[in-house]
Amino acid sequence: MADDVEDLESFRERARSWISANLSRDDGGRRQGLRMTVSDEEELEAVAHERELQRKLFDADLAGICFPKEYGGQGLTPAHQRALNEELTGYEYPSRIQAPTMTPCAAVLLDFGTEDQKQRHIPAILKGEELWMQFLSEPSGGSDVAAALTTAVRDGDEWMINGSKVWTTGAWWSDWGLCLARTNWDVPKHRGLSVFIFPIHQDGIEVHRIEMLNGSKEFCQEFMTDVRVPDSDRIGDVDQGWTVGTRWMFHERMLHNSPYVTSPVGSGVMESNIGSLLDVARAAGRGDDPRARELVGEARMLSLVEHQLRDRLAEGIPAGALPDQSAAIGRLFSGTTSVRATDITLELAGSAGAAWSADDGPLAEVGVRYLMRQVSCIGGGTTEMARNVISERVLGMPREPSHDRDLPFRDVPRSASH
Repeated sequence: MADDVEDLESFRERARSWISANLSRDDGGRRQGLRMTVSDEEELEAVAHERELQRKLFDADLAGICFPKEYGGQGLTPAHQRALNEELTGYEYPSRIQAPTMTPCAAVLLDFGTEDQKQRHIPAILKGEELWMQFLSEPSGGSDVAAALTTAVRDGDEWMINGSKVWTTGAWWSDWGLCLARTNWDVPKHRGLSVFIFPIHQDGIEVHRIEMLNGSKEFCQEFMTDVRVPDSDRIGDVDQGWTVGTRWMFHERMLHNSPYVTSPVGSGVMESNIGSLLDVARAAGRGDDPRARELVGEARMLSLVEHQLRDRLAEGIPAGALPDQSAAIGRLFSGTTSVRATDITLELAGSAGAAWSADDGPLAEVGVRYLMRQVSCIGGGTTEMARNVISERVLGMPREPSHDRDLPFRDVPRSASH
């Protein structure tokens, strides 16, 4: 009942008081992303600390703001989540637990999970006891996730899964996987998929870490060999995985715009870059350079647009004022502006962007970040796919031609290696 909902101002004051008394100020060092200089031990310590932070939020009734009360959430509104995000600005928070654990994984469980699955997993997620990863991309499929070759074959009350998933950030320190697999090869590719959940660290699953050019080993590839999953851990109906997958990808594109995500205001792509851009400009001796100021001003303008866009999507989609697929607009903007922020940083750094020493402070590693800039347009669904979604499902433009839409998947031509 409406009378049971904590009013917004009381909630904000409660959150503000608790945060100032219980959380440390964030100096920017606990960022989520592809880390270059953090050892495995330090990473695991950070993950453990964020689990503790999540539990503290849960115990303070500040976790799962928009999750239903029957699963351990608060049953409040997106406006309450935005208020919490605003009050968290400048404080530490459990960044690694937000994506993909809260969204898309927990969001998919809420949408399609059985009552037993929700009761088993949502409270554990909200307490920081379970960290989830999405087993979605495959080495052969790129952005065409419906072309999954990972196979699930039924064996009585179990399924046997074989295949490989890739580009799973943080799988080596996570607990559970949400996996899209093929259960029917005799129908078109979108009609023969099913979704399963299972523990990541078990017999039959090998997690290999992939070293990037900047030294990060956050990305992983998983090899699954005869992994047995009970039918009770299937999400949605058999062969209806694309129905789940469509909503899954919506939640993935929502990311920080999702009402299920706790993310301080100012943690967006451009907002979090303004301070570092100023540091780079000063270190390069360009603090008074009009061109440098123009570039920082451009970044600030993009920051303001990003913030307003996030608010618009976060308010408009749940209210029905915008179609669900509008989440792709936020995905496209965040990817392209992240690239632009890196370009601006390199221009500000000048020659130090090509050669630097460890003593160069903010100028060090600018060149490496530039070489890694396209990651923001690939991870979490490519910006090319976001453009397709916007054109076809938001603007109503004609669909891109496809020659395999009605073919049984086993008849779709593939390379000899497959």
